[in-house]
Amino acid sequence: MIYHSEGKFQGVEGLELYYQSWHPEGKVRATLAIVHGLGAHGGRYGNVVEHLISKQYAVYALDLRGHGQSLGQRGHINGWAEFREDLQAFLQLIQIQQPQCPIFLLGHSLGAVVVLDYVLRCPQKASVLQGVIALAPTLGKVGVSKIRLLIGNLLSRVWPRFTLSTGIDLSAGSRDEKVLAAYAQDPLRHTRGSARLATEFFATVAWINAHAADWQLPLLILHGSADRVALPEGGNIFYQRVACEDKTRVEYPGAYHELHNDLNYQEVLADLADWLEQHLPRVEMVMGNRE
Repeated sequence: MIYHSEGKFQGVEGLELYYQSWHPEGKVRATLAIVHGLGAHGGRYGNVVEHLISKQYAVYALDLRGHGQSLGQRGHINGWAEFREDLQAFLQLIQIQQPQCPIFLLGHSLGAVVVLDYVLRCPQKASVLQGVIALAPTLGKVGVSKIRLLIGNLLSRVWPRFTLSTGIDLSAGSRDEKVLAAYAQDPLRHTRGSARLATEFFATVAWINAHAADWQLPLLILHGSADRVALPEGGNIFYQRVACEDKTRVEYPGAYHELHNDLNYQEVLADLADWLEQHLPRVEMVMGNRE
């Protein structure tokens, strides 16, 4: 049995943001918080939810500002700090609803950049996390044309809210035709990105890469070798720069950008679940063995 709930909370400057949560019957062993990618929303992680609920995890997913059922101009931010502070408010909400429950944080694509930036810039606040998962992080070259990037750079200062389609190929998301058909019909999905979002994104990626050696939390990076949206070498470079010993990176041959919805999603989710099990607090693991 899966118990689903939804609600709203206030982000930066009181902007109303939407979130969903899924809970198993009985005791929750840990919580996974999910931050989605550009143009997506928190409802795109059904395979993750089903896999982890059966293992007594709760799953929370927010819709970033300008995405899904949250308010805000589609694909626009005034500054990256808005994402960071929205995520902090989201984590505080989870801590209130799931007190004393271990929290893992997963970011997919652009969401991985939001997550990595948060942990590196706010290490004290992030210390409540048990570990972080970066799913197909966009830390290097991305599948957006150079002309679109040039336009974004030129307009960020004079017309920051100007938006263009990202031009990202829908078929680069998954090798599963049924998944692609569902994406195409998803009314909450969009393909917009503002000029300011573009410049803030690249500045944030540069900052993350420059501070990779400061990383302290357990880290799992999962990437598809055939990812055309977020080329895998970017995540690998970041991984190599991380000095923390508790780090793992897995690259799946032939896999695309939406690993959790690709043909090999069961393999990916099994690896995710195994890593989570290894990083549960020891007290919880001892209690689990007694039950």
